[in-house]
Amino acid sequence: MGETENSNQRQDERERSTSRFLGTGNWGTATVMGVLAGILYGGSKEAAASVSKDAEVMLKLGSTTDKREQYQLMRDAMEKRFIQVARGSIVGGVRLGIFTATFYGLLNLLADSRGVHDAFNVAGAGSATAAMFGLILPGSLKWRARNVLLGSTLGAGICFPLGWLHIKLVEKANEQILRSDRTGETNTSAVGAAIKRLEGSLKK
Repeated sequence: MGETENSNQRQDERERSTSRFLGTGNWGTATVMGVLAGILYGGSKEAAASVSKDAEVMLKLGSTTDKREQYQLMRDAMEKRFIQVARGSIVGGVRLGIFTATFYGLLNLLADSRGVHDAFNVAGAGSATAAMFGLILPGSLKWRARNVLLGSTLGAGICFPLGWLHIKLVEKANEQILRSDRTGETNTSAVGAAIKRLEGSLKK
């Protein structure tokens, strides 16, 4: 009886802890994933852009018959492509990593300060992050103010429905997990009771 009460108490505590900040992500993991995604995006973007310059390189190769000059042209083209792809990967990783770290940092801060995690936290974090990046973009003060207003509006408008959908999906998945845990505990207690009855009958 005591074991059943303890298991129910632990189950209730688990439900309260998971329902409070349901859907919040780990800041470190999200930042690393953002950096990796930015590296892949930036590198692939620069690689695709450098492909369009291959025709120019081929024209230069066809304009000379000197093997040494052709080798030098190919080497210069490969070095330029490598530098462009590396620069694009670094810049993309830094930008998306900072964006992801800022977003999830604000998201967790809002969840801690409000004591609950909902779609409003996602909308607030997205709006603040987009406004912050709009402020640091190069340009005049009027242009930055326009970017801040546009970024905050778009960030809130896009993140609110996405955050609501994400939280609903996580809640549904969490309900399935809790239901399966309760079924497993019920089956375990039933098996334990059957074993005890069997032991009692054998002792008699």
